[in-house]
Amino acid sequence: MILYFAYGSNLWQPRISCRVGAVRAVGVAQLDGHALAWHKRSKDGSGKCDIVEDASSVVLGVIYELSDQKMTLLDEAEGVDNGYRRITVAVRVHGASMSATTYRADRGHVDPGAVPYDWYKDHVLLGAREHGLPNHYVKRIEAVHAIPDPDAERADRERSIHAARPRRTE
Repeated sequence: MILYFAYGSNLWQPRISCRVGAVRAVGVAQLDGHALAWHKRSKDGSGKCDIVEDASSVVLGVIYELSDQKMTLLDEAEGVDNGYRRITVAVRVHGASMSATTYRADRGHVDPGAVPYDWYKDHVLLGAREHGLPNHYVKRIEAVHAIPDPDAERADRERSIHAARPRRTE
């Protein structure tokens, strides 16, 4: 099994499950020395989450266990064609340090002016709530400026998974 650190839209279990099938959450994880950014320019023109080095910050997320097959499916969704590359990070889960795989935006896909679509921000926010991330962290996500998706069909498709009833995994 591969330990995957989700910090963006894949933080929300229904989102990642739509992409790769059922997954098991190991627990909430903390990535020290990094900050959450929303500057990864997507193919659709909107901003997606990324992690950037910042000695005074932490990124919270969740560790999922993924099979090699499911990781391959996630690579297809997140990978090279979409501007992310797979990296290994050291996170803390339940007080223990462990290595996990995650994604980071390629420099050529970083746009400081990128803004997320509201449905994408909602995926991240629902994931933070689902896993019981601290209120101050949830409030930071809530404060992120997001815009409506001009493609109503895509927005409806993305929001269709919001009808799922996420369960708290911690």
